[in-house]
Amino acid sequence: MGVSGTGKTTIGRLLADRLGWAFAEGDDFHPPANVARMQAGIPLDDEARLPWLRAVRDWTAEQDAAGRSTVVTCSALRVAYRDVLREAPGRTRFVHLVGDASLVGTRMRQRAGHFMPPSLLPSQLATLEVLGDDEDGVVVPVDGPPAQVAETALGALGLG
Repeated sequence: MGVSGTGKTTIGRLLADRLGWAFAEGDDFHPPANVARMQAGIPLDDEARLPWLRAVRDWTAEQDAAGRSTVVTCSALRVAYRDVLREAPGRTRFVHLVGDASLVGTRMRQRAGHFMPPSLLPSQLATLEVLGDDEDGVVVPVDGPPAQVAETALGALGLG
């Protein structure tokens, strides 16, 4: 979880590969209207996010029913959004990737082919509710190389 540009996809893939778990890119669950809205620089509101969050939740539930553990990327910016994801059966843990706004903004400007424009970073930061002490998960800084960030996450989760 985390704002756009923190490396959720890169780190998520590394974690899934290391653990041998199924992987899904949360952005792939967005309906076309959400993608168009973000491409136009319009932040999503809760009404637009809810069907997307439910689709992510449903995918994890399907994987759980098939006996597969998963890693899925999802901004999960607010506690209420994480609550939707936690409705799936099984244990849902979060890796909250955090980075300085200037680092994250630079990463967003350097990537090609992503629908999320850097202009939406301030709205994501304003929406973000950091992972709480009472939530099942860990907070991991993204200021190192991806392999190091993934190893830190695995260690913090007790999966290293």
